[in-house]
Amino acid sequence: MAEGWQRKFRDGPIDLPDGRSLVTLKDAGDYITKLPKKESALPVWQAAIHALMLCSEGADTMLARIGVLKALKRNEPDPPPAPRRKAAKKFKVIR
Repeated sequence: MAEGWQRKFRDGPIDLPDGRSLVTLKDAGDYITKLPKKESALPVWQAAIHALMLCSEGADTMLARIGVLKALKRNEPDPPPAPRRKAAKKFKVIR
């Protein structure tokens, strides 16, 4: 089994907007290092970098996957909230 930066993401590759895929931690690290300095300095990318480093040292790759996906989707609008349910009818118990 691969160790360190050669580890694959547990739930499969991360698809990028340009059609490429990030399969290993190294792929994700290379992708982030090629980002413009202004973009890679954003807190969301810094968190993804930190997660990648933790995963390269043995943490679960799901942590890095979540960090990278969150950074990739940072400009997408939040989904609309679920419709609120009506309040339950109140009944009075008579004894």
